[in-house]
Amino acid sequence: MATVIYKNANILDGTKNMVLQKNKAIIVENGKIFDIIDSDEVVDESITVDLNGQFVMPGLINLHCHLPGSGKPMNMSITAGDTAKKIEKALEYGLVNNIAKKLCYGFAKAELLSGVTTLRTVGGLSTIDAQLRDDINSGKMQGPNILASNKAISVPGGHMAGLLAFPATSVEEAEKYVDVIAEGKPDLIKVMITGGVLDADESGAPGAMKMPPEYVEAVCRRAHKLGFQVAAHVESPEGVKVALECGVDTIEHGAELSDELINLFKEKNAKLICTISPAIPMKLLPAEKMPDENYKINGTIVCDGIISAAKTALENGIQVGLGNDVGCPYVRHYNFWRELVYFNHFVGASTMDTLHIATLGNAQIAGIDKETGSIEIGKNADMIVLKEDPTKDLNVLRNPVAVIKDGKSVKGKLKKDQSIEDLLDGMKL
Repeated sequence: MATVIYKNANILDGTKNMVLQKNKAIIVENGKIFDIIDSDEVVDESITVDLNGQFVMPGLINLHCHLPGSGKPMNMSITAGDTAKKIEKALEYGLVNNIAKKLCYGFAKAELLSGVTTLRTVGGLSTIDAQLRDDINSGKMQGPNILASNKAISVPGGHMAGLLAFPATSVEEAEKYVDVIAEGKPDLIKVMITGGVLDADESGAPGAMKMPPEYVEAVCRRAHKLGFQVAAHVESPEGVKVALECGVDTIEHGAELSDELINLFKEKNAKLICTISPAIPMKLLPAEKMPDENYKINGTIVCDGIISAAKTALENGIQVGLGNDVGCPYVRHYNFWRELVYFNHFVGASTMDTLHIATLGNAQIAGIDKETGSIEIGKNADMIVLKEDPTKDLNVLRNPVAVIKDGKSVKGKLKKDQSIEDLLDGMKL
């Protein structure tokens, strides 16, 4: 790859105490940042891209994504049972697998075009997440860096059971499914401990315990032995306690944290992944946009719990990451920027801290901070170019001027659902 110099850039490098670096030039060689110099030191204009004083920051990192989900309201009902079994069986056929893979790739490319240069999947179809990761890494297609979980582990009647998660019926089966998933060469293991809004059995109980603690412990024990971190879907205080006691590495979503849970987080060195995006529409959109009143009630409970958990975690020095649970209703693959806006508004993190968390902070949680997450010499040239300073207004992230992945400008145009955009824009935060 030829050398490229991006000059006249105002850099926000993603580090915790970043300061605006004005009028800089970023020298990229072989997809990595070779040097950062003053723009007036550039001598070879033939390999130079003039950014004309625009703002450059690291590409965003989305830590909670379901690639098969479109985010359209029709996804309010999660297919399970016999239909899920039929879909899983169909994926064994090459043609069907290729169609599903193409669909997921389209969504992954949308993430990239929107400014997400790295995404972490937490429940997908078969081994498609890892297949896409490998194709992107080999250069067959251009896409974001992918940390793949492939299919998750749940229980019969549990969250996503059957379609995006194996339904374990015993400790031995839960442990066996870790080995089954490991055969697909994932980067992490996902476990579904509690229920969620989309599959709550009754009003007022969206985070009911589904997976017995001994199953969770077996999954963590086996996964850790194989070298995998474990991410856990949890939407109740009881679920958080079980997850942490059994050795889960990241709590996805979260719930109100007591002093006991705060201490458990610190003792286990666990991290919290905040996902406001799927819950906030359930709380704030008109009731007629929901399939029934239970969604409104349960969505509000989960939303308040997620926000409360993130606030408490930050106040107590617990590391918090960001994901937007894309694939849930009204959460599209190009809208991770909204998670940052919600986090800034509802949790109260500054714009600077929010940008750090969504870049280098997320990279640290995922264990990839030596490769990406900040604009520093030696790291991958994964960057986004913005017209205005995002520390002044995070909404500028909505329409990046350019996305640069491995030093190359990403080509393509996003197709957005304007009706959903108008609905979300109209919510009074």
